[in-house]
Amino acid sequence: MNLRTLVVAPAALASLLAAGCAQQSTVRTSAPDVPLNYPPAHTVEVVDDYHGTQVADPYRWMEEYTPDTNAWIDAQEALARAYLDAIPGRDEIRSTLTKLWNFERFTAPTVAGKNFFYGRNDGLQNQSVLYVTSSLRENGRVLLDPNTMSKDGTVALAGTSPNDEGTLLGYATAEAGSDWNVIRVRDVATGKDLADELRWVKFSPISWTKDGKGFFYARFDAPEGDKLKAVNEFQKIYFHAIGTSQSDDRLVFERKDQPRWYVSPVVSDDGRYLVVYVERGDSSNNALFYKDLSQAEKIFDNTFVELFNAFDARYTYLGNDGTTFFIQSNREHPRSAIWAVDIAKPEFANWKLVVPETADALESASIVGDRLFCNYLRDARSVVHVYSIAKGSLGKRLADVPLPGICTAAGFGGRRSDTQTFFSTSSFTLPPTIWRYDLASGATEIWRAPKVPFDGSKYETTQSFATSKDGTKVPMFITKRKGLTLDGSHPTLLYGYGGFNVALTPDYSPVQAAWLEMGGVYVEANLRGGSEYGEDWHKGGMRLTKQNTFDDFIACGEWLIANKYTSTPKLAIQGGSNGGLLVGAALIQRPDLWGACLPAVGVLDMLRFHKFTVGWGWIGDYGSSEIAEDFKVLYSYSPYHNIKQGVCYPPTLITTGDHDDRVHPAHSFKFGAALQAAQAQVPGCTNPILVRIDKRAGHGAGKPTSKRIDEATDVFAFLRKSLGMGN
Repeated sequence: MNLRTLVVAPAALASLLAAGCAQQSTVRTSAPDVPLNYPPAHTVEVVDDYHGTQVADPYRWMEEYTPDTNAWIDAQEALARAYLDAIPGRDEIRSTLTKLWNFERFTAPTVAGKNFFYGRNDGLQNQSVLYVTSSLRENGRVLLDPNTMSKDGTVALAGTSPNDEGTLLGYATAEAGSDWNVIRVRDVATGKDLADELRWVKFSPISWTKDGKGFFYARFDAPEGDKLKAVNEFQKIYFHAIGTSQSDDRLVFERKDQPRWYVSPVVSDDGRYLVVYVERGDSSNNALFYKDLSQAEKIFDNTFVELFNAFDARYTYLGNDGTTFFIQSNREHPRSAIWAVDIAKPEFANWKLVVPETADALESASIVGDRLFCNYLRDARSVVHVYSIAKGSLGKRLADVPLPGICTAAGFGGRRSDTQTFFSTSSFTLPPTIWRYDLASGATEIWRAPKVPFDGSKYETTQSFATSKDGTKVPMFITKRKGLTLDGSHPTLLYGYGGFNVALTPDYSPVQAAWLEMGGVYVEANLRGGSEYGEDWHKGGMRLTKQNTFDDFIACGEWLIANKYTSTPKLAIQGGSNGGLLVGAALIQRPDLWGACLPAVGVLDMLRFHKFTVGWGWIGDYGSSEIAEDFKVLYSYSPYHNIKQGVCYPPTLITTGDHDDRVHPAHSFKFGAALQAAQAQVPGCTNPILVRIDKRAGHGAGKPTSKRIDEATDVFAFLRKSLGMGN
């Protein structure tokens, strides 16, 4: 990319920003109110040259936290607060959310030695608490309570890993929503931390050696400049010996020629192998390397066997029997299969098929005992089959795990020596229930079933299919009150994601429950770009085909209106992160279709996303503006760059967090400023464009309960006013 700064007349900036976009008249006006006075946001004369195309970026200054940026943030927050706090009924909304959030919930236990580790939240705790017990028939004792680590509840557990004996717990914490983690080690018997403390960790497991004397982890070098914005490159793997300083950690893996590789270490169940996953930013595929840990003299020599290094497919290591690795892969099988691979003869021709590809997409698999649990998606709902990996019956289908209707099943973790495993099930109307599965008998029993202040029996979930622009059938789950008359009058919230090979599956949320109790219809769309139907479905909504994702979402909205679930004034759309991009693109492309739009922590500047933190890791799904072919597509749908003059956009609430170091908040700042500037020029358009900026909050992971309730209250108050609910 030839990038240079040009000096142009201010009047030309607007035309460059909307280059290629025809002027349109006002589409619609809702919410009988007066236009808002938006905080002033000056423009700068910055124009970039992308392969001969001149592109203005008048709000480039918002990428830095300068006094001007901070003043604009404060003014936006004041405007949003004044508007949202004045909406009638918000106290009722907060009361409903608080009531529905106040229920005891658990995570599935992890077994290590004689101990069981599980999470529990008593209802309104900001963070779930980690418990330990030697008997699942007894209540555990508190081992780690992150609520005591900060006054505002913004320190969260980002990961936990006990050693094999269950005597030591490695755990990672994140502060204020940042992706940066600090790893510490706790003595399980005493509940006290050891002196160990490891920093500058992101996206890393804690993988113990078999003897429990230390673990492998991945980290970056300390960032230069703003730790929430600086690009993170050259991730490395280290070994940390318990009781030593991080400065003494020994380097295990680095590639000085590959700044943009993510690397993730996993020790095999038998302790013999260190397996390393390698991801790179320009591909959705991965490589898989390994090292034999029994060869002590080679552990720290930075050499690995590159088992699969062509980045031609996804490879997931599930476990091993000696030198036979069990691998889940979509190589030549886009919905994935499971293979036995002799690492002495790793060529594809020598692979032995264990579980063949089926009509359903294999979402995940795990080995516990001599059982292989395969979790499939059948039209985006879970189906779980159990196979044998025992000698003499390798690949034999042993059982199907019984599941309660349309739901998501997750878990099935454990070791080869275990005789039981645990999993959870949840749906849009049933909260997560934790089950125990006995490997010998195949019997399941409930371990914990929370009691919720929500009667899910009043509601039903069905699945329907919309037809996208190119004829593709796109599924969506629709949850509504039973017996609802389809007359187009119902407020409807359409949620989507559609990217990064991630599936949206049925799940319980007190936020969704509150929406249903407010009289709303909740719809979750399964768009191309996700993993709902395997790799072909993913490729159908990525990079050069990304527009398919937006077309799918728009088709779902049109279907809901055509089938009289709702109407445009009553239809809201919502999505976060990549889903924030989805909502931003749908908002810009079809402003006439929506009654309200809720883009959260969105990727909204598609020409510069790769220049912040780990944004380069998304090039595989999005492409890069530095590549001419990719630029043409990115520029065609980038929300920030396609805002049109003369259009009255629907009411929009943009949300982000000031500590978001996954998707830099500048995406939301720049998009919000540009959208407000365009909206303010449309005579008679009173639809609000608000930017809600959460302080000491990040991309979403680890956000405390109090902040979640605050945000949901604002979102639903905004929808209540925008969609005319309760008026």
